[in-house]
Amino acid sequence: MTNVDALLARIKGGLIVSVQAYPGEPMRHPETMAQIALAAELGGAVGIRCQGLSDIAAIRGQVDVPVIGLWKDGHEGVYITPTLRHARACMMAGADIVAIDATRRPRPDGLTYAETVAALHDEGAVVMADCGSFEDAAMAAEAGTDILSTTLSGYTGERPKTDGPDFELLTQMVEEFPEFPVLCEGRIHNLDQARKVMEAGAWAAVVGTAITHPTSITKWFAQAVKEGTTK
Repeated sequence: MTNVDALLARIKGGLIVSVQAYPGEPMRHPETMAQIALAAELGGAVGIRCQGLSDIAAIRGQVDVPVIGLWKDGHEGVYITPTLRHARACMMAGADIVAIDATRRPRPDGLTYAETVAALHDEGAVVMADCGSFEDAAMAAEAGTDILSTTLSGYTGERPKTDGPDFELLTQMVEEFPEFPVLCEGRIHNLDQARKVMEAGAWAAVVGTAITHPTSITKWFAQAVKEGTTK
């Protein structure tokens, strides 16, 4: 078994928790993110997905499970680990797996997606493709990416933003690329959805907001309480 196979085996059939905070939020601090990541590991998470070099380093120092690292730079177009430089920095910060934008849009450094993956593989990286459509997944598979994911479905304009996970895309990716681990990420907000994505064949489920974003969770409950009060 190769090191990559061993790493992928560690996350198979499990829950990966995305530990991120948006700019300006009270919890946006590496130590806080690391504490939340450790709490998620204690709860049974088989992996942690996190953003930013400081957070990656802090979380890598706290948990024993694989860390999926990314670097968001900007707000439009390709901004999830947009260049080879960003990906290399995530590796140096301690990421076991580097998540990168795997859409077919132009990359800021002028490299193609395939060129980026090839360079990262030459340096020993394990690469996760954040896809927004089936066509993105096909491109990522052709490039030999290690992991495919539905992360960007509903955010690139190619597919509608579903209320929950994009089960249609997940099923298509699982069926068409059986040789690749396919992660389901994006809008898994309850236990039933988490079960269903695994039943659909996902290698692992990635959950963020519903576990690690108290502002959103509070809003959900506050709205439910308000609706109940007005009846």
